Amino acid sequence: MSRSRLPAAVRAVFATATALAAVLSVFTPVSAAPSAAAGPPRYVALGDSYSANVFVRPWNPTDGCGRSYRNYPHQVAEELGLRLVDVTCGAAEVQDGVLGPQPSSKVLGPPSAPTAGGWPARPAQIERLRADTDYVSVGIGGNSLGFGEIVTQCLKRGLTTLGLGTPCTKHYTSGEGRDWLAGRFAQLDGEFGRMMTRIRERAPHARVALVGYPAIVPTNSGCHWGVWRQLGTVAKGDMPWLDGLERRLNSLIAEQAAAHGATYVDTYGPSRAHGLCAGAGQKWMYGVRDDLTGDGDQTDPPARLCALLPGTGATCTFVHPNALGADNQARQLRAAFERFRAPVPAAHRS
Repeated sequence: MSRSRLPAAVRAVFATATALAAVLSVFTPVSAAPSAAAGPPRYVALGDSYSANVFVRPWNPTDGCGRSYRNYPHQVAEELGLRLVDVTCGAAEVQDGVLGPQPSSKVLGPPSAPTAGGWPARPAQIERLRADTDYVSVGIGGNSLGFGEIVTQCLKRGLTTLGLGTPCTKHYTSGEGRDWLAGRFAQLDGEFGRMMTRIRERAPHARVALVGYPAIVPTNSGCHWGVWRQLGTVAKGDMPWLDGLERRLNSLIAEQAAAHGATYVDTYGPSRAHGLCAGAGQKWMYGVRDDLTGDGDQTDPPARLCALLPGTGATCTFVHPNALGADNQARQLRAAFERFRAPVPAAHRS
């Protein structure tokens, strides 16, 4: 699905930012600038790389957050006429990103090769919430849980067994990783509760949507060991456990939404047939190393470690939604926001 009808102002800013990337250190999209004048409803998007939709072209190349102009916040804001403040950032965590600043060491791009001196630290995303904020979307939690670290462990353990057995499952269910993972879930649950309280304090009248994570490997059908456009050296037998881990994370997010009067947006269910091992044209997720999707011809030359991986994928996209996946996220969030806007039946009004 083409998104070539990006707002003209955004396209112009993107072109200018690309030309000046060598000298600019921070860039705020036109759509992210708050306006003091009355106008469209104010929508603030918070979140990590799955909300920034990193590696979906075209992305902002100047601050290391990798926010795509086709990401689901941009799509929903354009389609519903909302005034967008998009502070999503790749690698963001609940604490180091939303509640507190995101340190430079945790700003990872794209572009994967930072400017001289590295990417600057990012201010706490929650600071962009105000009393006049009308809508908030939050897509966060995977990095706080350590999902990237978990997948890396699965890659390493699957390599040592040549894809046989369930080495990663054993590590996290009966091995030394079991207590570590339980601690991460407990910590994440507490951080989510604090975050939701702070959101309500800063934006008391906003409609809040917590966006879950889309299906990555809901079934290992079609998956092959050693294929880097899929899950590389993760053992096929470990994929059901990885799927269960993601569903457990989504359950935590849904429970937090219910506990704090927010709406949970399910992107997993609609994407079940479109995991990263789906066939051509049906895949809504990038694999470990894959080709870029989206609008335009923006590239991200693979970093040194990425270049060592076999395969012909353009860069290390490392398991993120592709352009079709971003479109699915946008459909689900748009439906939630439209329900917010629907009039309340007279019988239900107080």
